[in-house]
Amino acid sequence: MKPAASIDSGKRKTTLLLAGLALGMFGFGFAMVPLYNLLCQVTGVQSVAIRSDIAPAAQVSSVAESDRELVVKFDTSVHPNLPWEFEATEQRLLVTPGKMYQVMFKAKNRSSSQVIGQAIPSIVPWQATPYFNKLECFCFNRQLLDGGESADMPLRFIVSPDLPEGINSLTLAYSFLKLEASDSQTGTLQPSSATAVKSDSPKGSLHVSKGT
Repeated sequence: MKPAASIDSGKRKTTLLLAGLALGMFGFGFAMVPLYNLLCQVTGVQSVAIRSDIAPAAQVSSVAESDRELVVKFDTSVHPNLPWEFEATEQRLLVTPGKMYQVMFKAKNRSSSQVIGQAIPSIVPWQATPYFNKLECFCFNRQLLDGGESADMPLRFIVSPDLPEGINSLTLAYSFLKLEASDSQTGTLQPSSATAVKSDSPKGSLHVSKGT
C-alpha cells in the first residue's frame, strides 16, 4: 500500500498537469488567428488581412455553368470566450458549378460590451479549397458588434466547374474567434453598421438591429 504522502503528491502532479493543459488550450484559441496568418504567408495562400484589401475589387468573371450538381453544407462554431451566437440561415445548398450563390449568416453579441470577432474559414475536403471562390465574405474582415447588437452577414460564392468529378459534396466551416483591440491592428476592422457592407444584390447589404 502506497504512503498517503505519495498518493497526495501524485494527485497534485495530475492536477497541475490538467491545469496546464487547460491553460494551453485556452491560449491556443487566442493564437489561432496569428498562426493562421503565418501559415498563409509560408504557404503563399492569401491571408485574411490580404484578402480584406483586395475583396472590394473582386470581379465575377464569366464562367460557363456546368451541368453537374453538388451539395454545399455550411457549418458554424464559436470559440467559448466569444459571447456570440452565429449560424447560417441555410444548412445546405444544391449548387451548380459556375453559378453564383448567396447565403446569409446571422451573428448576435449576447454580452453588454462591444466585442471584436474574426471568422476563420475552412473547406472539407481540403482538395476542394482552390475551386471554392468567395466573391464577398464577412470573413475578409474583422467584425465588431456592440453589446446586444445583431448583424446579417452575406456570403457570395461560385464553385468552379473545374472541381474534380469525384467531389460531390463539400462543407464550408466557419469558426468565429474573439480578438482583443490590439489584434485588430493587424487587419481591417469591419464595423457592423448599416453601410458597412455593400452589394449589387439587395440581399447583399449588412442589416444591423439592436437588442433582438
